[in-house]
Amino acid sequence: MEKTIPSLSELQENAHVVRLPMRVKFRGILHREALVFRGPAGWGEFSPFPEYGEQEAAAWLAAGIEAAWDGYPEPVRSSVPVNGTVPAVNVEQVEKVLSRFGEVPAVKVKVAERGQSVAEDLARVAEVRRLLPHAGIRVDANGGWDEASAVAALEALADAGLEYAEQPVAGIPGLRAVRRELRRRGIPVLVAADESVRRETDPLLVAREDAADLIIVKAAPLGGVRRALDLVAAAGLPAVVSSALDTSVGIRAGVALAASLPDLPYACGLGTLSLMEGDVTGEPLVPDRGALAVREVPVSEELLERYAADPTRRQWWLDRLARVHAQLAFPAA
Repeated sequence: MEKTIPSLSELQENAHVVRLPMRVKFRGILHREALVFRGPAGWGEFSPFPEYGEQEAAAWLAAGIEAAWDGYPEPVRSSVPVNGTVPAVNVEQVEKVLSRFGEVPAVKVKVAERGQSVAEDLARVAEVRRLLPHAGIRVDANGGWDEASAVAALEALADAGLEYAEQPVAGIPGLRAVRRELRRRGIPVLVAADESVRRETDPLLVAREDAADLIIVKAAPLGGVRRALDLVAAAGLPAVVSSALDTSVGIRAGVALAASLPDLPYACGLGTLSLMEGDVTGEPLVPDRGALAVREVPVSEELLERYAADPTRRQWWLDRLARVHAQLAFPAA
């Protein structure tokens, strides 16, 4: 399928910048900003985090354009299972956070937060296990441990019956070393690669280096649903579809990806709207009994106005859109 690149003016004419309040701090933020735009096939989202450079952000724009101009592939399932997400909160807050997700088949627990201890991680995971004795539990370190700390922490956390540990250390060599040491010690924790897929110039390197048991894939950082599907097929590893604090427009892309994968062995990390107070639709893509339906998202003009970013932030996003659009139209050699 030929890649569509609409003109910058087409994108700007239909662009809205929103600032959505969070229920709990996540990735160090209490508000999530996003730019959404409408095209002939529907709505797309452009919301790379502010610290991302223009080349990295270009993949997010390509994903939004795919959604709004090309639409999504035909799904092979009508709903996708999703996990709950527990940020690096105090143990006392875990039950309240989980209550927002309702019934879920699995929970992702953030660990290795800067300034926190492994003891706090263990307590948080233990509380999730106490509250949900039959749910799958996976932990996400976002590369926050060194190799020795990762192995020690995962050995202690293994008693909770982890499905896998997501990006325990930064970088592919570190992932490979941790995975080998876990196997050598007989610690039954699988290693999942996230940043080592979406933030590498070669997203297939983690598979070739035998550095992970499974991969985390996100539609926006990988350039869209079709490119992510191609990557999963080429990697030959089980995949978990996740989101990145998206609005329902961005979550829709994740649902399309999960719904199009031939195999979906794990619940997906697409329930992050439960961490947010606002959205761009009155019919948000939040889980119902642990699953998300494959459906369209009717964007609300009233909500776009209610959560509109201030003029300074709107201009910041429009300027960023222009710079990143130039990356798509004239990619680096």
